[in-house]
Amino acid sequence: MAEYDYDVLVIGAGPGGYVAAIRAAQLGLKTACVESRATLGGTCLNVGCIPSKALLHASEYFDAAANGAMAKMGIKVKPELDLDTMQGQRVDAVKGLTGGIEFLFKKNKVTWLKGHATFEDAHTVKVGDDSHSAENIVIATGSSVTPLPGVEIDQKVVVDSTGALELDKVPGKMVVIGGGVIGLELGSVWRRLGAEVTVVEYLDQILPGFDGDVRKESAKIFKKQGMILKTATKVTGVEVKKGKATVAIEPAKGGEAETLEADVVLVSIGRKPNTDGLGLDKIGLETNQRGQIETDHQFRTKVDGVWAIGDVIPGPMLAHKAEDEGIAVAENIAGQTGIVNHDVIPSVVYTWPEIAGVGLTEEAAKERGEVKVGKFPMLANSRAKTNHEPDGFVKVIADAKTDRVLGVWCIASVAGTMIAQAAQAMEFGATSEDIAYTCHAHPTHSEAIKEAAMAVTGKPIHI
Repeated sequence: MAEYDYDVLVIGAGPGGYVAAIRAAQLGLKTACVESRATLGGTCLNVGCIPSKALLHASEYFDAAANGAMAKMGIKVKPELDLDTMQGQRVDAVKGLTGGIEFLFKKNKVTWLKGHATFEDAHTVKVGDDSHSAENIVIATGSSVTPLPGVEIDQKVVVDSTGALELDKVPGKMVVIGGGVIGLELGSVWRRLGAEVTVVEYLDQILPGFDGDVRKESAKIFKKQGMILKTATKVTGVEVKKGKATVAIEPAKGGEAETLEADVVLVSIGRKPNTDGLGLDKIGLETNQRGQIETDHQFRTKVDGVWAIGDVIPGPMLAHKAEDEGIAVAENIAGQTGIVNHDVIPSVVYTWPEIAGVGLTEEAAKERGEVKVGKFPMLANSRAKTNHEPDGFVKVIADAKTDRVLGVWCIASVAGTMIAQAAQAMEFGATSEDIAYTCHAHPTHSEAIKEAAMAVTGKPIHI
């Protein structure tokens, strides 16, 4: 048997890669992880999930103080924005968490190889001037921002999600290109801090892939908050002059063109898998039409000894999906059975209120057969009402014959936390009746899930 430097070498230290490396080491495998960033954690920890939540949370406090939510509860304040401090606490959050992963690498004896990895053959990668061999190599290189053809990102006037996190002043006018999760989250941060925000979305509704009711209700909520939504609209060009941008737009199906003036333009039209520079051609591995690496259910590629997980393979580009795949691939390499149920991966938009879903949309469920749907408004939930959080609803979609839950969608201040219950219920194959007859603590937002489940069979109590 050939002698290798490592049992497992993971390329990329994002949520998929670092988790795979730690789990492999826990299972007794000699493990290395290649990462070119100065810090571990990938996009998610450095310039994605974590820093955006730090700004979302802080901006929610500012908005509550500035726009009357606190006054309604008898707290009179006149807030003053200190953006430097707000950005400082974002940096601190990132520093703490990335440092935490470095500690976990040391604790679990994972070797961090600093630099870019390129395949020399199926069991060898070059990092800098050194070659490293491994019996198993896991590609976990994540994704990067999809560019908009003809639009140059300068990270000053025209920014991507990374630049939008690091603005040193609140723009007067901001145009967000793309009405998906990232655009709505970052757009909402700057709207709350005082910017006039216009979201331009090519499709006829925001939040592609989400349940239809959720998409409609979300649009109403964002408009009520002061966000301008231009759907079924395409951007034909962005011109920057003297620190200002002019965005040319026109109706997606043809019509009169117009222009929007902006201090900052955020390009957030999606993400693409990172495979450039890996040298996949050297090992005979090609990508599919979407630039992804195809794998089997165990995350093996067609090249023996090479595995892939996370944003670089098909499926939703979500940190928690990558983490689960990281655990599964390590367990599969170790000869155990690592499985990810891709039918039960929750999605969350961390706006205010939050928007979350798991499983099938009502539209997708109806294509497969007859369904029963239960809905319950947050306005009728006692905790939401007491907290002055009336917006949103919970929706439970169940199979009409078996009552098995096929999907749960919700808009609520804590929807991201609430959705875990739905995901766990679905993982256990729950029926709507199982959720309806599970005792929920009162008063909590989660009672809305119970009531929506009760509504599936026409017996909600509070509406």
